[in-house]
Amino acid sequence: MNAVIANLLPIVLFFVLFYFLLIRPQQKRQRAIQQMQANLKKGDKIVTIGGLHGIIDSVDEDKIIVRAGDGTRLTFDRSAVREVVAESKA
Repeated sequence: MNAVIANLLPIVLFFVLFYFLLIRPQQKRQRAIQQMQANLKKGDKIVTIGGLHGIIDSVDEDKIIVRAGDGTRLTFDRSAVREVVAESKA
């Protein structure tokens, strides 16, 4: 019985370490990204996953309209936003 526990202990420790070093931090990052995308509002300066920098012109349930530097308005899914650079002051 002791030999079985001794053989399984390194495998169990490996999975526990794997969980705390890889899986848990990834879940935290994913939750933070979802929270940021849910809190988008008009006037926020954002960067999309494609690298486009712009200002949110309007927000819909699952889409946003981004105003680019030359005044062009582009429609994106909320999930296309990588980060909010500066929040609106409204």
